[in-house]
Amino acid sequence: MNNRTKGIRFFGLLLCLPLGVFAQTGSLVSSARKVEAGKSDTVVEVSKEPNRTVANPMVTPLFGEQAKSAKHIDWEVRFLNECDQSFANRKEASQFFSTRAWEYLTEGQLDTATYRFNLAWLLDDKNSDTYWGLGVISYQQNKMPESIRLLKKGLAVADSNAVLMTDLATVELKQYKENKDAELLEDAISVLNKALQYDVTNANTFMRLSWANFSKGDYSAAWENLHKGRALDLGAVDFVYLQELREKMPDPKGFFK
Repeated sequence: MNNRTKGIRFFGLLLCLPLGVFAQTGSLVSSARKVEAGKSDTVVEVSKEPNRTVANPMVTPLFGEQAKSAKHIDWEVRFLNECDQSFANRKEASQFFSTRAWEYLTEGQLDTATYRFNLAWLLDDKNSDTYWGLGVISYQQNKMPESIRLLKKGLAVADSNAVLMTDLATVELKQYKENKDAELLEDAISVLNKALQYDVTNANTFMRLSWANFSKGDYSAAWENLHKGRALDLGAVDFVYLQELREKMPDPKGFFK
């Protein structure tokens, strides 16, 4: 499955929501990928994960990004050794666990998904799915700054992934809608424009850029980008937002009357 297909997993659903819903955290998911046939995620020591608590680094993104105890280091060594015996290489193992994580996320099992993404990250910190998935989980937990930070980490290792860029901008726009931080708005616009350098076929990228233009009071640009998105996928048009835009400026193309 390529990155574009994967991108439709979570934020594809988010981007289709009306802006009224867009301002709220929903139970959104981002994968329906199948588990690799013939393997379960208990082929290694995953089944022995510690009891889960709120403070447990095992179910905190990237193991809490804190200093590791001797016990944790010993556990990591044993886990990696078992993976080395069960998979062709650690990159394959990482992809396996991130695939499982997306499925747990789809099922709403956020702690389990977080743990699996952490395992995938431990195996391969260049696997952008780990940051992407953890960013999704943070979004679902209404932790917007954390979501943005993790999605940016994903882009740091997948800097041409246009769908991930649109996802990042989407969360930034949601955060901007709540706190009116102008820097977030400007960064979202920059990220969306960069996404369009790699992919001009994603209607949602144009729709989000239209809303960002609207927020800046640039209604002509808002209409231009809305029509670009509409031409790609009429179903991507948010008619609540459309009415708000029409109240500010009539459709210069006369398409929406």
